[in-house]
Amino acid sequence: MKKETLLEIILGTIGGLVFAIGMCMGLIPEWDVFTEGVVVASIGFIILLCIIPIYKKSHPKKQHDPVNWGLTFTWIIGVVGALVMGFGMSKIMVGNATQSDMIIGMITGVIGLIVCVLNYPIYSFIKKDNK
Repeated sequence: MKKETLLEIILGTIGGLVFAIGMCMGLIPEWDVFTEGVVVASIGFIILLCIIPIYKKSHPKKQHDPVNWGLTFTWIIGVVGALVMGFGMSKIMVGNATQSDMIIGMITGVIGLIVCVLNYPIYSFIKKDNK
């Protein structure tokens, strides 16, 4: 393993942990340390940004293939499906959910899950049309 790769791994781990702790500090109201959390998350983000020059030095510029729009579209569908499913789960799990929150949460969660499940057949269809 090259020295640069090890440094990337170490900086990524430390930066990710510091960033996550800062986000927890800022987003958990019981801790009451929002300002300090923003500072800690910013430090973690700066540590993560320090990886960029190391990566550019150790990985020479590569020739890029043309954009695979089928794969790009599939990623977008997957992210949207996961967000819709997450919205439905949060409607059910956060706070004191009323009966209408439960119904809305279950319906949107199932819709998001269906979008995620149908993602692969959509990709297969797009890939088949491109050939």
